Amino acid sequence: MTIPGQDPSQGAGHDQDIAPPASGILVIYGATGDLTRRKLIPALSNLTRDGFIPEHFAVIGIGRKALTDEALREHLEGGLREHLGEAFEESSSRWLMARVCYLAGDFDDPGLYERLCERIGALRREQGAGENELHYLAIPPTLFEGVVKHLCATQVISRDPAARQRVVFEKPFGQDLTSARALDASLQAHLEESQIYRIDHYLGKETVQNLLVFRFGNAIFEPIWNRRYVDHVQITVAEDQGTGHRGAYYDQTGALRDMVPNHLMQLLSFIAMEPPTSFEAEAVRNAKGEVLKAVTPLPEDVGSEHAVRGQYGTGQVGDQRVAAYRDECEVDAGSHTETFAALRLMLDNWRWADVPFYLRTGKRMPVRQSEILIQFRRVPARLFRETGAQRNLSPNQLLLRIQPREAIALHFEAKRPGPAVRLADAELEFCYRDYFGLAQVTGYETLLFDALRGDATLFQRADSIEEGWRIIEPVLKAWAASPAECFPNYAAGTWGPDASDELLAAAGHAWRNLV
Repeated sequence: MTIPGQDPSQGAGHDQDIAPPASGILVIYGATGDLTRRKLIPALSNLTRDGFIPEHFAVIGIGRKALTDEALREHLEGGLREHLGEAFEESSSRWLMARVCYLAGDFDDPGLYERLCERIGALRREQGAGENELHYLAIPPTLFEGVVKHLCATQVISRDPAARQRVVFEKPFGQDLTSARALDASLQAHLEESQIYRIDHYLGKETVQNLLVFRFGNAIFEPIWNRRYVDHVQITVAEDQGTGHRGAYYDQTGALRDMVPNHLMQLLSFIAMEPPTSFEAEAVRNAKGEVLKAVTPLPEDVGSEHAVRGQYGTGQVGDQRVAAYRDECEVDAGSHTETFAALRLMLDNWRWADVPFYLRTGKRMPVRQSEILIQFRRVPARLFRETGAQRNLSPNQLLLRIQPREAIALHFEAKRPGPAVRLADAELEFCYRDYFGLAQVTGYETLLFDALRGDATLFQRADSIEEGWRIIEPVLKAWAASPAECFPNYAAGTWGPDASDELLAAAGHAWRNLV
C-alpha cells in the first residue's frame, strides 16, 4: 500500500509518483466465473484507464468450459459494459481484451499446468511479459491445495522468496481454526509466506485504506483514540440482499464464518492498532496482528452476553416483500444456520482496556451499510444543569462509512439560534466522491495493483487468519452444540433479533441504525 501525496483537484488515478511494474502476467483460475467478470476484469480495466497496468502485460484465463480466446473476451467485455456502466471506456477495454487468452482444462489434470507453463513462456518471448507473475485463485477453497501442488510440481511456480511469482487466495481461508492451520501448513510446504497473498476485498475500500492516514496523519485524532476518551466502538456490515445463488454454500457457512474472522476482524485491526513504525508491509501487518492477539478469549460456554445469532423470516425490504431464509433456493427447510451474528469483544491492552467493541453482520437488513462508529464518552453535564439542555446532551460520534457512500462524519453538539440554551445535533462530513470526484470502482483496484507490485500490506498474514478463527472458535462450538430453537427470530427488513439490542443495552449502549 503506497501513500502518495495527491492534489485533490486531480481526482483518482493520477498519482504519477506510483509506477506500475515493468511487466506482468496475471493468471486467473476460474476465468469464466462471476468474480472474474464482475470484479477482477472491471478492476483491471480501471487500472488500465488510469495508467497503472504495465505496457508488457498479459492475462491468461483458466476454466473448465471449452471456450476460444475470442469467446472469453466477449464474455468479459460484456461484464465490463454491465458493471462499469458510465465508467466504461472503450479504449481501455479494447487494450485489455487484446491481451487476454484462455486455457481450458480440469484443475486436477497435470497436463493443464504443463500447457500453462508453455503459454507463459510464449508470452514472455512474444510480448516481453517478463517474469512478474500473479496467479489469482478465483475458485472454491476446496481446490486451493490441489492447484498449488500442481503449479509447483510442474514448475510453473518456484518456491523462492526472491521469485516474482505470487498466488492470491480468496476467502474463506479455512472453516475453523483447525482447517485454517492445516491449509496454511499445506500451502507453506510448497510456497514461501512472501508468495502467499490472502485477499480481503474490504481492505480495498478507500475508507479502510484511509484509516492509517486519518489516524496517524492528523494530530487531532490520535491523542483521543484510547480508553480515556472512547466509550465504545461499533462495526456494522449489513446487507439488504438474501443468499441469492449461494444458498447451498451459505447454509454450510453462516454469517459468523462468512464475515467475522475475515472482514470484521480486519476492520477491528485497523481501528485498534498501535502506530506502525512505517507503511512497509510487515510493520503494518505486525501492528494489526497485535490487536487480534489482545482480544480477550471468549468463555467456552459463551452466552448471549457475548454473542447473538439470528435468522430472518419473511418481511419487507424496501418496497419488496421477501421470503424467509428457510424458503431461499438450496437452503434446508429446517436450517439452523444463522444469517445474523453480533459479538461483544474486549481488548486486553493499555489503549483499549474496558472499551467494548461491538461487531455485527447480517443479511436482509433494511439497508446495505458498512460502517465503523467511534462513540466518545459523555461530557460532565453540570454546566448545563440550570438550562435544561443536559437532558439532550448527546455524546460525540465519529462515523467512518465504508459502503455504499464512502465518507467520514463527525457528530457534535451545537447551540440553536436564539436567547435560550437549546442544543442541536450537528455534523461535519467529508465524502470521498464529492471531494475527489472518484470514478466508479470495484474495490479490487488497489489490491490487484499492490499484488502485481509485490506489496503485501493490505493482504492477510497466516497469524492474523488464525487469530481471527481463534477469537470466534468458542462461539462456533457453542452454536454447533446447541442449535437455535427460536429461528427465524427477526423479520427481513429489520435490524436483527431483539437479543442484539439487549447485547448493547446491558452496558447502556445502543446500535446506530440507519432509517
